[in-house]
Amino acid sequence: MYRPHRPQNPICTNYATVVSELIGQGYVVIAPEYRGGAGYGEAFYDQIDYGGREIEDVYLGGQWAIEHYGFVDRDRVGILGWSHGGFITLWNTFKYPEAYKVAYAGTPVSNLALRAGTKARGSRGYPVDEYGAPSGIGKSAYDNVQEYVRRSPAYNAHMLQTPLLVHAATNDSDVNVFEVDQLIEAFKAKGKQVEYKVYQDPPGEHSFELINTSVGEQARLEVYRFLARYLNPPNPPSQAGQ
Repeated sequence: MYRPHRPQNPICTNYATVVSELIGQGYVVIAPEYRGGAGYGEAFYDQIDYGGREIEDVYLGGQWAIEHYGFVDRDRVGILGWSHGGFITLWNTFKYPEAYKVAYAGTPVSNLALRAGTKARGSRGYPVDEYGAPSGIGKSAYDNVQEYVRRSPAYNAHMLQTPLLVHAATNDSDVNVFEVDQLIEAFKAKGKQVEYKVYQDPPGEHSFELINTSVGEQARLEVYRFLARYLNPPNPPSQAGQ
């Protein structure tokens, strides 16, 4: 049963609350450290490949767990992520549709060509400069816009076969809602059925679902209910606070 944690002051949980709540529902949670992540030292950190080998990293992480743990049901596997993780989620469903029964993408990066041309420089957390890192694309969007388009979910909507829920926020200062709207319109144009909800100016903007406010908790509950429809966890969520 879903019992959201309520700290005295709303804080960003950095996904710990999400993992805890999913485990409480009976899920096995796998969170692969794809290349470009900070968990394995500088050399691994410098191997960022946005929209490239990181997609395979996540897929193979899940396949490894299926092969090594008999209690993991390969017929009930879902995938979810936020921001860059939402981008990786979309590409996993595009490239490996047979691997996932359901997917959720929260405020997902959707159009690299647009993003690389509009985002401010400097923050490694939102790797504008690293899109063209030698380990990945290798060139700027100006020099190789076709590759940025090729790696953008908004230009590959025809590949979707997996049931998908997408959330966005009107006040998102990182992934502008316009970028996600483009993705949804692309799905519609290709005749894909996608569930989509835009939250109006939620507290926490880009990270609103990772913050323990009433809006964040309700949004996560919507995600969990959507996943449960396809994955049938042992302890499905009912309603917040119960």
